[in-house]
Amino acid sequence: MPMSVNAAPDTANGGADSNQTVVFIAISYGFSLLIAAWVLYRVSGGLFNPAVTLGMVITGTLPPWRGLVLFPVQIIAGMVAAAVVSVIIPVDIGVTQTRLAPGMNVAQGLFLEMFLTAHLIFTILMLAAEKSKDTFIAPIGIGISLFVVEVAGVNYTGASVNPARSFGPCIASASFPGYHWIYWLGPVLGAFVAGGFYHFIKFFNYEDANPGQDSAGKDEEEVKGTTDLENGR
Repeated sequence: MPMSVNAAPDTANGGADSNQTVVFIAISYGFSLLIAAWVLYRVSGGLFNPAVTLGMVITGTLPPWRGLVLFPVQIIAGMVAAAVVSVIIPVDIGVTQTRLAPGMNVAQGLFLEMFLTAHLIFTILMLAAEKSKDTFIAPIGIGISLFVVEVAGVNYTGASVNPARSFGPCIASASFPGYHWIYWLGPVLGAFVAGGFYHFIKFFNYEDANPGQDSAGKDEEEVKGTTDLENGR
């Protein structure tokens, strides 16, 4: 993030990031989450975001006790990461703070953070928490989802969608914007929106809308038939 801001070749109207800078940031965040989640999902579930943890707790896909352990760890990790970056990279860590763009009011920022977070969390719930034969490649979809979120929101709110991500740089730079609270409340509301919609489609048995969506088709049926014959069925 510091490099993308300081090395940006140009800016958009009003001093906003140029489209190439936005894409660079989005790719950086998307791929970093893709790799980190894929590497660590067997260890901790690849959870780095308190809002995602909350979304999984309220949907019952993560035990509450585990959520209580992960919440402080994720916040502390955000602070430590920002402190390390501020020490090893010769830039003001304050440039990585998530801030509202000129013309964005607090209410707009709050609701944009809410919907962007809901998009990311619902993706995680459907691809990772909801088990299927595609779950092992869930990190790819999750990384792409974050890429989309960043492209949509980075020029307006910084597209934090993660309280730990916004809190860490503020602690490291000892500076908080007056509206910093939206980067907590927005993602929390987004977790409830995503969790509520997940409960909604589960209640109405979404699988019935597209039966056999996880089937491999004729090949799978042939393998099953062969297995049944071998078992004397």
